[in-house]
Amino acid sequence: MTTSISRRGVISRGVLTAAACIAAPATVLAQSPRVLNLGFSTPVESDYGVFSTKLAQLVKERMGDAIDVKVRCCATIATEDDAFKALQLGTVDAYFISQNNISPHFPLMDILVLPYVFQGAAHVRKVRDGAVAAELADRLLKATGVHLLSWGAVSYRDFFNSKRPINDVKDMVGLKVRVPKNDVMIQTFRNFGAEPIPLAWSETPAALQTGTVDGSDNGTSVIKAMKFYEFSKHLAVLEHFAGFSPLLASPRFMGRLSPAQQKTFMQCAKDAGQHQIAVVEAEAEDIRKFLGENGMRVTRPNQKSFINAVLPMQDKFVAERGAEFKTMLDKIRAAVA
Repeated sequence: MTTSISRRGVISRGVLTAAACIAAPATVLAQSPRVLNLGFSTPVESDYGVFSTKLAQLVKERMGDAIDVKVRCCATIATEDDAFKALQLGTVDAYFISQNNISPHFPLMDILVLPYVFQGAAHVRKVRDGAVAAELADRLLKATGVHLLSWGAVSYRDFFNSKRPINDVKDMVGLKVRVPKNDVMIQTFRNFGAEPIPLAWSETPAALQTGTVDGSDNGTSVIKAMKFYEFSKHLAVLEHFAGFSPLLASPRFMGRLSPAQQKTFMQCAKDAGQHQIAVVEAEAEDIRKFLGENGMRVTRPNQKSFINAVLPMQDKFVAERGAEFKTMLDKIRAAVA
């Protein structure tokens, strides 16, 4: 059976089985509607929009009018930097937050931020779909009260800049690079030889346009959606960070759902995440091709030189953070086998 996937379409029966689409029990459907304001920081055409649109569809199909999903793109209800605290306070219902912006509130998440911590797509899938991701979600809930509904797709970050093509780690020396306010990411670019400048996401587009920074890194879909190719002409396929941006929900919203509603809603989120994964994996190279056709010079650097530059920091970082970080890194590395 073939599978047809598009950003506006519905994933075929080859991915979502008929059994997964069985409607929720009548006791779930009978509840009064609850509005879910679902936020993210990028345009609706981005990967978050793919996930959100699918989630709204699945919730409507399986839960009727029990939950009314309102998609709120473009940081209209919160910025990503502020969203986690807003989730804890209950002023935001649900939000996609990148792992590096979760870690200030839940430090163990930094284990996923480490550069080249994953050795390929198969390794990512084994961790995301296995015990490691489940343990992180459970510990996040216990530590912060915030629910992790779905890990969704991994967006490998590529590097773009306005100064020069990147073919080797030595080409990074001296570049002013915007990084999130995350210690791991700051140290990574220092090890690459660049000059990292921590900036909030909301400040990044202007900093790139004005030349305050020379470049940054993002998933390819974000680079396209934000039109960074209009003023940054060099794209390097580094895939140095495997970027998770899970869908998180507030304890206040989840507490308003009955146990049956929670179960159905969380399954909808997991299935929407699988849809997003399929779309993102199918489109990654197409987006890089688009960027190349729209003014960016695309290079595929010698990744070994970048890996060698940062591997020592994995063990150093874990040693500084303590036993629970070492245990989690050991579990991730063991998942390669």
